[in-house]
This record gives sequence, C-alpha cells and structure tokens, in this order.
Amino acid sequence: MPKITFIDAREESRTVEGETGSTVMEVAIRNGVPGIEAECGGACACATCHVYVDEAWAEKTGAPEPMEEDMLDFAFEVRPTSRLSCQIKLRDDLDGLVVRTPARQG
Repeated sequence: MPKITFIDAREESRTVEGETGSTVMEVAIRNGVPGIEAECGGACACATCHVYVDEAWAEKTGAPEPMEEDMLDFAFEVRPTSRLSCQIKLRDDLDGLVVRTPARQG
C-alpha cells in the first residue's frame, strides 16, 4: 500500500498508508489527519481538502482539471502546486507522496 506523508502548517508530519484507488482525501479522513475537513465528502464541491503537493511530486500527480481549478478559487493561499486532495487518486507510483496542509481551509 502506498504511503503518503502529510505535513501541517506547524511542520508536524505524519505518514500513513492508503489503498490504491482511493483518494488522498479519503486516506486523510480514514487516518484522522488534521487539516483536511472534506466538507463535501469528495465531490469536488468545496475547497476544504486543499493541499500543497510537494514540488518533487507535482508532475506525477498532474495538473488540476478545470472543475478542480474552479473550486480552488475558494481556497485560501493558493499556490502553483495547490490541489484538492479529493481529486488525487492514489496509485502505486505515488508511494512516498508528500503533501502539505494549509494553515486553514476554505
């Protein structure tokens, strides 16, 4: 099972395992990762699962689709590597993925 490291705004990190095919958001919720609220449950209808993908992983996770880009307009402090974690599907080649959670969610 691929591992994801979540780093919060205070630089505290936690590494958890997730099932291939699930989303980064689902893995965060199942493991009680702070900073991921996921108010819409993964429907890409809010921006409360906003993360910053580590630069080393940005190309592998890909760019946001237009609908995701629209929802990122509601997120705080959007950066070039901002993504909604509900839109990143976990694959075996994402083992070791590193994402940061913002200080607050939108």
